[in-house]
Parts: sequence; C-alpha cells; structure tokens
Amino acid sequence: MKTKQSKLSPAVGNPRVNVVTLGCSKNIHDSEVLMGQLQGNDIRVVHEASNIQADDIVVINTCGFIDNAKQESIDTILQYSALKDEGKVGKVIVTGCLSERYKPELQAEIPNVDAYFGTNDLPELLGTIGADYKHELLGERMLTTPSHFAYFKIAEGCNRPCSFCAIPLMRGKHVSKPMESLVDEAKHLAKNGTKELILIAQDLTYYGLDRYGKRSLADLLRRLSDVAGIEWIRLQYAYPSGFPMDILDVMNERSNICKYLDMPLQHISDSMLKSMRRGITKQKTIDLVNAIRDRVPDIALRTTLICGYPGETEKDAEELRQWVASTRFDRLGCFTYSHEEKTHAHSLVDDVPEEQKAARVEQIMEIQQSISYDINQAKVGNTYKVLVDKVEGQYFVARTEYDSPEVDNEVLIPTADRFATVGRFAQVRIDRAEDFDLYGTIVK
Repeated sequence: MKTKQSKLSPAVGNPRVNVVTLGCSKNIHDSEVLMGQLQGNDIRVVHEASNIQADDIVVINTCGFIDNAKQESIDTILQYSALKDEGKVGKVIVTGCLSERYKPELQAEIPNVDAYFGTNDLPELLGTIGADYKHELLGERMLTTPSHFAYFKIAEGCNRPCSFCAIPLMRGKHVSKPMESLVDEAKHLAKNGTKELILIAQDLTYYGLDRYGKRSLADLLRRLSDVAGIEWIRLQYAYPSGFPMDILDVMNERSNICKYLDMPLQHISDSMLKSMRRGITKQKTIDLVNAIRDRVPDIALRTTLICGYPGETEKDAEELRQWVASTRFDRLGCFTYSHEEKTHAHSLVDDVPEEQKAARVEQIMEIQQSISYDINQAKVGNTYKVLVDKVEGQYFVARTEYDSPEVDNEVLIPTADRFATVGRFAQVRIDRAEDFDLYGTIVK
C-alpha cells in the first residue's frame, strides 16, 4: 500500500522544475512525458539545466538496472540533496527505477529528499509539485532528443523470466499501449518535425499479446508506417524466443522501416542460456539469426552480450568468442554480469572475478572492432541516405538507416560541405572508413 505524500510547500515566486535523467532510452521517454505534463500545467520546466537556481524543484529520474547505474543514481541524489542543504536548490524529488526498487532504503539513507516515487507514480508526482495529470496530453512530450528523432515506447514492463534481470521488479508486467493511441502519438510527433521513430520496450516482440491476444508488432508497424512525415522506423530490444517473423515481411514491404534490428542475445553457450532462463538454445539462436538474414539480406543486426555470468567457464567464454567471430554482427555491445538482489540468478554464486569479467568483455569487443572495420571498409565508395543529427567541431554527424543514435556508427561530413542541414536527410558517398566511423561527402 502506497503512503500518501502531500504537496510540497510552495516556493517563493514561480519556481521552475529541472528534470535530470539517468539510464536508458525508456527513462528518456518517461522524462519527456513528465515534462510535457508540466508544460501543460503552465509550469516552467527545463532538462538538466547547468544554471542551477536557488528555488529549483529538481526531479531526478533514476536507473536501478545494474551496479554502475545504481551508483550513478545514488551519487546524483546525494549531489542535489547537498545542494538543497546549502540552499542552492529548493526541492529534490526522486523517481524512476531505483526509487521503485529501493524506496525504503533511500528514505532511510537520504532523508532530506522531499519525495520518492516509483515508475508508475506520475499522477502522484505531478500532484506533489502542484500539477494535475492531463489525460488529454496523450502523445505530447517535451523532447530531450533533437526534434527529428524520438524514442517511441510501445509497451511498459516485461513478462520474461530472465534470471539476471530486475526489470520486472521495477517496471512490472508487460502492458501494451493501445495501437490507436500510438498512432495518434506518432502523428503528433510527425506534425512537430519528427522524422524517425525509435521503437522501444523491454520486449517489442511481445507487443499485443496482452491486449489483442496475439503478437501484433507487424500490424502496429504498418499503421505507423502510414503516418505522413515519418521516414524511418527503427526497432530496438527484440526478444529472440517466440520472435514474430512477420515483422520482417513488413520490413521488406515498407521503405520507411529501417532494415535494422536490435536483438539482445546475451550468450550462446547452452548451459548459460539455460541458467539465464532465456527460453532458447544455441542451435535455435543460430537458426533464428540465419533465418532473419535470409528473409532480409541487407539487415543490420545489433546484439548485446553478458560476460561473467555465474558458472561461466573458460569453455563457455571461448564458445561465445568463436560464435561472435563467425556470426559477424553489424553492431554489438558487451557488459559484465551484475549480481542483482531478488533476481533468480542472485541465488547463484557470483564466482567469476571482476577482472576476469572485464577481460572477457575486452576480448569480445576486440573481435567486434575487427568485424566492424571490415564491414565499414566494404562501404567505401557506396552512397547512403543519412539523417544529420548535429554538428561537432568540423563535422556534421549523421547516421545511416543501419545505425541508432548514441550506440552505433556515425557518418562524419565536413562542415565545409554546406549542403548538409541538421534534422534533414542527405545522400552521402562514403570516402573512407575507420573501426566505428565513416567519412563521406554529400552527393549533389
């Protein structure tokens, strides 16, 4: 049972709300929704303002996924609570995954925070600030990304039983958003200049099972693809077990659905996959990757892996390395295992030393660096449609349809080439390539 929290006492004048976001793209989306609600209530709101003001209400949207993320969240809470003690900010409110998971402990250890909220407490959080939750603002957000792309959350929570993951503890069971509301949200974003939707959820492929009785991602993709102004739709966080192959047909049918798929596979050793409770075997994983590539030959596959899971032997690690080398993913991320309380894997002995976990990650990434270099070299001389994200130094920074922001390769175009415009598409010929960067010239 949730305890009631009263509204904060009003600060002098008209204080603004400064939202600080930590963690993943799902948290970015949640912060944007929060800020849209605040704007709808005529409350001044900024995102991660550097000019801290004495009457600021600081809302920290925390991450509680793994140890490093939790520590960053705790450090940020301590930083702003210290500023509050010094009179440099007015109020501090904490929300998000860490607060959902560890609220009693946080209240005991950092009591000068004004209020703690979980992941599904937006109306209560707004009420504490003196705002009302406005249902009519569905789809209206204050984007923290450049306006030409937006993270687009289609579901909340997760029903998967992965042994290492605490997401269900923090986000709850899978809940698909209604298709109609998602289409309306996409239309609203497109009207305001968004050209790329990056579909996110804990598991995209589960979409619709709870609401429509069947996997409905393909249907949703068709509906979103029809929204005028949306030129790219990108899929992140697909789950391999029960993968709906019909989404690949839509990918082939619709030119504005990027031939890109982010599908975290975590491991390849059968013993590891079984202990991780992934619901898939090594051979089924290999068959799935081959089937996806057969269906969409030019698809870019991104995956993420875990090194140092309990019981991972050197044989398991070598099997993973060999598979990465032979599979040749276009994009790959790798992380050390984090021993999380209340997960199934927490009952196992965290028996791989941290330095060995880190060494295994480094070995995987060295293999991937070589693969990425080879793939990039093959692109030299080719021309690609790119979306220009920003300007950094002497370059426009852009992406192909095979790259997601922040985590994948970038195309660098000299700023002397004035045909590039941030937020717009261009045709670029690749002139040279490095491990993770491409350099190109706009084709006039």
